[in-house]
Parts: sequence; structure tokens; C-alpha cells
Amino acid sequence: MNYVLIGALSGVLSGMGLGGGTLLIPLLSFFAAAGQRDAQAVNLLAYLPAAAVALYVHVRAGRADLKAARPVAGWGFLGAAAGVGLALLLPEQVLKKGFGAFLCALSLVLWRGAKRRKPGAQGAYTEQKKEGSGHESDL
Repeated sequence: MNYVLIGALSGVLSGMGLGGGTLLIPLLSFFAAAGQRDAQAVNLLAYLPAAAVALYVHVRAGRADLKAARPVAGWGFLGAAAGVGLALLLPEQVLKKGFGAFLCALSLVLWRGAKRRKPGAQGAYTEQKKEGSGHESDL
């Protein structure tokens, strides 16, 4: 039952583009007794179908800027290869503490950014779409 709830919560967050792994990894560690390395591997396997569904929906809705995503995806691929190599070399406790530090730093950045942003403000991509920048043609 734990796996059903953990998967459902993670899937909802992934579908919203919020990174289901930020929830999935700690939940697997705390409630399913998975080690950090195992939780990270399960996260990667769970991410693929969730990302495919979310990407399909966003592309159909015209919310995906594929031209802007190409360099991010390419460099992300290289970074992922380096990250996997590093994760296999580091002790599990270092991975766990590093992930915890990442979540704390991410929380602070998001909290500070939310305080600065005016209510109703939208990102640059949304503003460009309103102005008819032609991103839709990239789809």
C-alpha cells in the first residue's frame, strides 16, 4: 500500500512539472525503507513514464518550447551521465546528505523568489506566448 500512495503522490507532482523525485526519494527512504541509492534508481524508472505523459500534454497544449529545450536537454544528458558516475562512487550517507542539502537550498530559493514576485506575475515564456513570439511553430 505504501508504494501505491508514494507512486500516486509522486506522479501528481511529476505531472504538474514539480519534480516528483523531490517527494519520491524521501518517501521511499522513510516509508519503504529503501536506501538512498535504491530510491534514486527507482525515481529514475518512475520518472520516465510520468515525464512522457506530462510532455505529451504540455506539447498538445502549446506550452512546450522545444527550441529552448534542445540545449537544456543536451547538456542535461551529459550532466546526468556525470551524476550517475558520481553517485556510484560516493558513499550512500554522502548522497543522502547531499540530497537533503539540495532540498533545503531549493526551498530557500523558491521561498525567496516567491516573496519577490508580484501576485499575478508570469514568467518570460508565458509573456512571449501572449505576444505571439512564434514558439508554437517549433512544435
